[in-house]
Amino acid sequence: MVFLVILIASFLLQMILPWWIIVIISFVTCGLIGKTAKLSLWQPFFAILLLWTGVALYKSLPNHNLLSSRVAEMFGLHAWWLILVVSVLLGGFVAAVSGYCGYQFRKAVLIKKTNP
Repeated sequence: MVFLVILIASFLLQMILPWWIIVIISFVTCGLIGKTAKLSLWQPFFAILLLWTGVALYKSLPNHNLLSSRVAEMFGLHAWWLILVVSVLLGGFVAAVSGYCGYQFRKAVLIKKTNP
């Protein structure tokens, strides 16, 4: 559930907002519906990894990877797909940390009622 919410919300909101909206989406989603810490870490990671890979390939393949090849050369890489791997791993890492923090924030804020 967390995976789909992050995937769809990130796809729609990144059309009009900056890339770092994934931080807010992951934090809020995992803070509200994250079941465990492990799922709140890995589901945002794979959601953004899949989303950014798909969008990057969709935009890069029709122009024969011209822009990504030039950016790869600026970073000293010799293949366009290496810059793709670096960028999707970085985006996934940011989303994973944000999702984990959202889950831990919820755990810290919730007051557990105990019977005296």
